[in-house]
Amino acid sequence: MSLPEPTDDELFRAEMAADKVIPIKAYHRAKLLKPLPKPVATKRLADEASVPSELLNDTSGWEGDIEMGDLITFLRNGIPREVIRKLKRGQWAVQATLDLHGHTTATAREELAQFMAVARHRGIRCIRIIHGRGTRSPGGIPLIRNKVRLSLSQRDEVLAFCDAAPGDGGPGAVLVLLKST
Repeated sequence: MSLPEPTDDELFRAEMAADKVIPIKAYHRAKLLKPLPKPVATKRLADEASVPSELLNDTSGWEGDIEMGDLITFLRNGIPREVIRKLKRGQWAVQATLDLHGHTTATAREELAQFMAVARHRGIRCIRIIHGRGTRSPGGIPLIRNKVRLSLSQRDEVLAFCDAAPGDGGPGAVLVLLKST
């Protein structure tokens, strides 16, 4: 008849006893039923909660009338010209698209502000905004197209933009390169 092999716990206790290790006395302690909650960064949460409302209040490029001198391309000062060439060639993959067809200028402004906030929050670098060519606009002036492009040129997070390729909307859409976060 063979003896059962000792467990790891029994071997450990035997080694400790051989080395004359004295166990620590167990004190009476309260047993918590659930773990303590993780700390909350309340200031960061408050800052993040205020961003959408601040961006919605940004009326850059939406107030007042737009002249017909609409921007076809835009490149922020200090950015190499190669950036706009790469954007035109499609060397950056479009990561998100916003379609503003059927929107009024007021709802288009809100949609654009929300879209830009989400893109910035998610770290998206290249976006496409489809605004249409404005062929059905009163007086033939593409209001949303012009206002979107003016607004984009006034946003700090926009590095460059240009017309989309003909297969991606042509002059009825704009490709936008954003700063990395």
